[in-house]
Amino acid sequence: MAHYKGFIIVLSLLSLASLCFFAKTFGGGYLYPQFYDHSCPKAQEIVKCVVAKAVAKDPRMAASLLRLHFHDCFVKGCDASILLDNSETIISEKMSNPNRNSVRGFEVIDKIKAALEKECPHTLSCADIMALAARDSTILTGGPRWEVPLGRRDSRGASLGGSNNNIPAPNNTFQTILTKFKLQGLNIVDLVALSGSHTIGNARCTSFRQRLYNQSGNGKPDYKLDQSYAAQLHTNCPRSGGDQNLFFLDFVSPIKFDNSYFKNILAYKGLLNSDQVLFTKNAVSRELVKKYAYNQELFFQKFAQSMIKMGNVSPLTGYRGEIRGNCRKVNAY
Repeated sequence: MAHYKGFIIVLSLLSLASLCFFAKTFGGGYLYPQFYDHSCPKAQEIVKCVVAKAVAKDPRMAASLLRLHFHDCFVKGCDASILLDNSETIISEKMSNPNRNSVRGFEVIDKIKAALEKECPHTLSCADIMALAARDSTILTGGPRWEVPLGRRDSRGASLGGSNNNIPAPNNTFQTILTKFKLQGLNIVDLVALSGSHTIGNARCTSFRQRLYNQSGNGKPDYKLDQSYAAQLHTNCPRSGGDQNLFFLDFVSPIKFDNSYFKNILAYKGLLNSDQVLFTKNAVSRELVKKYAYNQELFFQKFAQSMIKMGNVSPLTGYRGEIRGNCRKVNAY
């Protein structure tokens, strides 16, 4: 009981701390949690309601909304560029290798935007909607709570090249992944903490097949993958075919946000190569994996801090960008 109370106190202090400062963003500008308190006081309640309904209908949606925010922030900053559809002037990021047939949750964002436009037209940005939806998805699945700094604006363009090049891939080396994080102003602590979002959600067979059959290009499997776990994966992830077959990223508690992901990595049962290398390729990240596996409260604290930090990557603020009326297309002027 004392342990549980201590956990609640830590989360409460974390929430209070984030309310007491203006978040300096990576790339300039300031965001703050009270941004819509007067212009749209019911905004966060509306976002939470729509997200809760979506997750109740499809538990997998929580991970999808969290991932959508991540994939947006790593390309041109947290500016909702990932939501833009193809047009005469825009090549959508939805068609990039990391996103095609993979990212989802766009309809949920549409529903949130429609509800907010009725409540307070032309006020809440799509970028802020995604940041709030990611936080609420985490809470709904049992994860930590944090105050989201707000005030982002939406981009008027997208970057297919940025999406292809900047988003970490499942088969990237540890150093490549870390470099991609550092390019966003994030560090190794953020890398390991944010990777913990894989405690919920799924991955496609095509994302990890090479670990089962051809890890190093020599026709042999990744021997760092627990062989009993590998045998289970073989069943629905054959050498060819079944590319879209889904597997839990955390087979122990796939729809609960907890620290089982890190415990799996300790047991060499990380599904993706990008998961397992956190333990096998770097001494600092290895120690962080151990700490989070043994201390869920610490993981929750670091995850919340890193989510705030990632959400502050190069947002458009002030008069830059726009507040889209439809998250899928730029405003017509």
